[in-house]
Amino acid sequence: MRRRLSARFLILDHAGRVLLFRFIYKRGPLAGQDFWGTPGGGVEDGETLEQAALRELVEETGLRRDSVGPAVARREVALQLPDGEHVVQDERFFVIRVTDNALSKDDWTDLEREVMVEHRWWSLDELSQTEATVWPENLRAMIEALC
Repeated sequence: MRRRLSARFLILDHAGRVLLFRFIYKRGPLAGQDFWGTPGGGVEDGETLEQAALRELVEETGLRRDSVGPAVARREVALQLPDGEHVVQDERFFVIRVTDNALSKDDWTDLEREVMVEHRWWSLDELSQTEATVWPENLRAMIEALC
């Protein structure tokens, strides 16, 4: 399986809540999947991890930064991409703190517009109590380690 490097975000607001997007796939290889996940995406050919992180941050949230700082966490997971390819994803997580919860969908791809059906700011208590599928599965612990 191909290894895929990915930049992901722990975007935290002033209240310590984390931004998650809900992904619902209605067709294709991932049809039937419904989960909440952190924003982010894969590193494209010719990009550094930081360049990909800055690009993905703008594309998925509209947030612009000069730097994302160092990665604060890492996860490797075997998964299937929307095109059906199976990969081992090497996810690096970056913390972004915001004072304004406004987001932009202006740079979303057609696929993102189709499958990213809602967003929500989650408290640590809500993460602990939800029965929804949330990725990464240790998200609360990742956030608590930052405090």
